[in-house]
Amino acid sequence: MAKWTGSMLLLITAFCCRAGNTDTIAVYSNAMHKNIPCVVITPSGYKQPGRQYPVLYLLHGYGGNYAQWPKTAPQLSSRADEMKMIIVCPDGGVGSWWLDSPVDTAFRYETFVGAELPAYIDSHYPTLADRGHRAITGLSMGGHGGFYLGIRHKDLFGAAGATSGGVDIRPFPNSWDLKKRLGDTACCKGSWEKNTVINVVSGLNKGELKLIFDCGIADFFLQVNRNLHQLLLARGIDHDYTERPGGHNGNYWKNSIDYQLVFFHKFFEGL
Repeated sequence: MAKWTGSMLLLITAFCCRAGNTDTIAVYSNAMHKNIPCVVITPSGYKQPGRQYPVLYLLHGYGGNYAQWPKTAPQLSSRADEMKMIIVCPDGGVGSWWLDSPVDTAFRYETFVGAELPAYIDSHYPTLADRGHRAITGLSMGGHGGFYLGIRHKDLFGAAGATSGGVDIRPFPNSWDLKKRLGDTACCKGSWEKNTVINVVSGLNKGELKLIFDCGIADFFLQVNRNLHQLLLARGIDHDYTERPGGHNGNYWKNSIDYQLVFFHKFFEGL
């Protein structure tokens, strides 16, 4: 039987338990005239000269904030290191739905994540600053944001995803501050139709964007995800869609994000 020396054990422990760096920063939004907190997870040793990394933008849900993903999925630090990617978790305010509200100019989160934040990250971190190395996803409200922003900003993102995503907001007119962001459905139906993901898909053509989404079979968003899946199939748009046991909760998201990370890693690697 082989004997492990102390130095061997230290080396194995360092390799197996190595994790990236997690920092909280503030990024100023000119559109909203305020600082937006963001968690940035970087691979260990990311400042080595000559190294550049792809970036995944990870959006939180309604009632969450920039710290939701690191708390829900603490393995993100290790995954960022293993897959050699930077993960950025911005704050989206309360019920922003990651869009530029047509009725409340204080909410300009499409502008922030679709322009201001990537510009900041690319200028302050060693990124591979092209759409082939930039992706976006999120949970629940952030799943809406992942697809909404990914599709509307195909020049910026090459891949997009959602887990437990609110990919059609129209069946939920009285929930989650949606009326505050889009107006009442009686007067502002056009805003609802224009800003729901299942309709935004009309601006997407086959091969333009790598897509992945999933939903738990006990989730209240299951049907809208199934509807989106069927629409994408009907339009011939390639995508990965999965249903798994689980509900709309942290246990589901902690598990599902690992599958999405593999998907995005393969996209970044050109596989």
